[in-house]
Order: sequence, then structure tokens, then C-alpha cells
Amino acid sequence: MLFHYQVHQYFLYSQFTDMRKGIDSLCGIVKNELNKSPLLGDLFIFINRRRNQIKMLHWQGDGFAVFYKRLEKGTYEVPTAKNNCAEITAEQLLFILQGVVLKSVKKKPRYSLSFVEKN
Repeated sequence: MLFHYQVHQYFLYSQFTDMRKGIDSLCGIVKNELNKSPLLGDLFIFINRRRNQIKMLHWQGDGFAVFYKRLEKGTYEVPTAKNNCAEITAEQLLFILQGVVLKSVKKKPRYSLSFVEKN
């Protein structure tokens, strides 16, 4: 995994981002555009207009970590989102980083145990 720390949720900012932005500017996008707190342990993902650069912002309890990657060839897929933000899974993030087309991924059904609270 990219981060040793636990990530609660993954949010992809669907608007294109200037990759010159640093931690404070990215936190501003998280607060003002996504209406979320960057201090809750969620991972925020930003992609540039040419879709060949990606930045991820994560609060790790004692400071922010930023992961940055620039592709030498190819582009990242940007899933469609509502309200400037798409919540994705860790698996989808790995697919995006590996260049897998998300629409082509088909998962076979698996058993999942659902827990029901008794009142």
C-alpha cells in the first residue's frame, strides 16, 4: 500500500487541479470545494488537466503526506462524479494508478455476510 496509516475513505476531486499547489492549497480545495475536513484520515486525490499527473493528500495524525506521480506516457482515468467529488475504493484507486480502464472491470459475485443490529 502507499500509506502505512489507515485510510478511512478515498475522495477523488473531479475538477482538474494545478499540480503546483502545495499542502495548504490542496487543503483549501478539500475544505472549500468538497466541504470536508482534511484532518479525518481520508485520502484526497487530485489530477491535472492533461491527466498525466496525480497528487494524493492524507493526514497521518502528526502531519500531512503528499504522494505525487507523473506519467511519462499515457493518462489517468477520471471517473464521473457528482458535486466535484467521487468517493472511490482503495481497489479503484489502484486500478487508476495502474492504468486499468474502470468501465472494463467486472467482478464476479462473492458472498458477503451482512450484520444486522438487534434492538
